[in-house]
Amino acid sequence: MARELEKKGHRVIYMNMGDPARWGFDVPRHVKEALCRAVGEGHNYYSPSQGDEELRKAIAEKERAWNSVEVSPDDVYITFGVSEAIFIALAALLNPGDEVLLPDPAYPLYVTYARLLEAKPRFYPCREETGWLPDISRIARSIGPRTRAIVVINPNNPTGAVYSENNLREILDVAAERGLVVISDEIYDGLVLEGSFTSVASVAKDVPVIGLNGLSKTFMMTGWRVGYLYLKLPDGYDWLRDAIRRLALSRLGVATPVQKAAITALRGPLDHLERFRSELRKRRDLLLKLLDETGYFSVVKPRGAFYAFPRIEVRGPWKSDKEFVRELLLQAKVLVVHGSGLGKRGAWHIRLVYLPPPEVIGEAITRIGRFVRRCLGRKAAVGRL
Repeated sequence: MARELEKKGHRVIYMNMGDPARWGFDVPRHVKEALCRAVGEGHNYYSPSQGDEELRKAIAEKERAWNSVEVSPDDVYITFGVSEAIFIALAALLNPGDEVLLPDPAYPLYVTYARLLEAKPRFYPCREETGWLPDISRIARSIGPRTRAIVVINPNNPTGAVYSENNLREILDVAAERGLVVISDEIYDGLVLEGSFTSVASVAKDVPVIGLNGLSKTFMMTGWRVGYLYLKLPDGYDWLRDAIRRLALSRLGVATPVQKAAITALRGPLDHLERFRSELRKRRDLLLKLLDETGYFSVVKPRGAFYAFPRIEVRGPWKSDKEFVRELLLQAKVLVVHGSGLGKRGAWHIRLVYLPPPEVIGEAITRIGRFVRRCLGRKAAVGRL
C-alpha cells in the first residue's frame, strides 16, 4: 500500500523498518574499504559452508570480549543474516508436532519458520506493566511434553526491553529442570542504551544454548547479510551439534568478500558504536516526548535496540490496531507496524523505529497526532481507556 501511494506522488514516512542504513547510519569506512580490498585480492570464490575460518575465530574473540562467552570457532556457523540462523536452529530441533516457546510479543519470523516446519509455536507472556519482562511462572506452565526449546530475544524486538542477569538465570533454571534448549537471539547486543547486557551463554552452566547474532545492526551492514550461530553445549548434545553441522553443510556459504570484510569489522575500531548509541538515545527521547505530548499513547521506555512499542490509549472509528495502522497510512502517509501482528499482547499497540533524523521523527508524530484528532472529531462517543 505504501509503495502504491508513492507511485501516486505521496511522500510516505517509513517508521516500520529496523534498518539503520536507510536513515543515514553508514557502514564504517574501514569496513567498506576492506570489502573492496577483498574483491580486488581475488576473494571471489565460494566460501566453506560453515563460514570463513578466520571470521569464525573473530566471532569467538568478539563473544569473549563483548559478552564473556567462551565458544570454539568450530562451533560457529556463518549464516545469511540472523534469519537463516533462526531457521537452522529450529530445523535442527523441531519435528512435525513439536513445540517451541516464544515470547509474546515476538519477532514474527520465529512463528513463520515453526509453522513451516509443521511444529507448533507456543507463547509465554512478557508483561507491559513490568517493563515487558518475561513472566517466568508462565514459561514453566506453558511447557508440554513436546516442547523442545525456549526462545529469548534480548535486547527485545519489538519492545526494546533488556533482560537482567537474574531474568536470564530464572529462564535457564526452567530450561534445566525440563531439559530444554535455549535459543538466544542477541542481534542488538551492542545497542543497549541503558544498563548493561548479559548474554544467556555467559551464565548458562549445563543448559544447551544456541546463540544467534550478526553484524546487521551494530555495524549497519543490513544489506550485507552476515549473521552467525554458535553452540554452547554441555556433554550429551552431540546430536544437536551434528544436526546443525549437517544443515549448514547442505547449502553454499555467505559471500566470501563480505565475510572477509566482516573480519575487519569485528577486529577494527569500534568508535562508531558509542556515536550510534548516543544518537539513538537522543532520537528515542525525542520520540517518547512527542508521543507523550499527543496525549494518545503510553509507552514503556525502551532500553535497547531502536524500537518503541506504544499503546494506543484512545478508541476512534478503527476497530483494531491493524485498522488503525492501515488508516494512518492511507490518511497521514505514515507507515508503522501493527502490534497484534507481533503477538496477542501486542494488540492495540504499534511499533515504530526511532532511527530517522529528528526532523523526520517530528513530522511523523505531528502527522500521527493530527490523524488521531481528526478521527476522534468524527466519532462522537470516544472514551479514554
